[in-house]
Amino acid sequence: MTDTTTADATMRFDLADLTPRERYKLLSSAVVPRPIALVVTLSAAGHHNAAPYSFFNVLSEDPAIVALGLQVNAAGEHKDTATNIARDGEFVVNLVDDALAEQMNICAVDLPPEESEIEAANLSIAPSSMVRPGRIAESPIALECREVQTLKFSPRRNIVMGEVVCVHVREGMVDPETFNIDIERYKPLGRLFASLYSTQSQRFSMPRMSLEEWRERAGKVD
Repeated sequence: MTDTTTADATMRFDLADLTPRERYKLLSSAVVPRPIALVVTLSAAGHHNAAPYSFFNVLSEDPAIVALGLQVNAAGEHKDTATNIARDGEFVVNLVDDALAEQMNICAVDLPPEESEIEAANLSIAPSSMVRPGRIAESPIALECREVQTLKFSPRRNIVMGEVVCVHVREGMVDPETFNIDIERYKPLGRLFASLYSTQSQRFSMPRMSLEEWRERAGKVD
């Protein structure tokens, strides 16, 4: 059901009345920009697989948890990433920056399992420290992860929770004392919807106010 509310001029969508495709288009174009995880796993034969996911984010630091939204392919079968994680319980999240945009897009091509996205995209694998799958050497940041729990919401959708056990950051891009990433050197690519992406070329600072600062600004100080 679609409803127009005149008081605040909004349209209301009852998701129970929408198809999964319609829900996807609505939600994925509303919650933007999203970071992109180029997820590396190992096949049963020991070959590296790489696939991009924008239904992804970090959810916690204690423990350090990331979440991946994995769906089946057009034939209703689990994709390589889901199959490999279910078998081995390990994966590496490689963050995508502007320089990796084209190679990330190549990794989204539905190659057969025996063909490597890593080779097709002219990427290289570096060894990980604590998990078997390697990391993408060209990625500015890589998160080595172990599966903690997989939530099976439907035959078509799994949510994988992974604990980050090791982080690799490109040399010179993080302050070892503050642990802050240098945003002038890190250019993360954002996913919008359909074929649209965003860069982070325009940024601004807006420090969080204390209660006292807000009251002073709002003229609520006695």
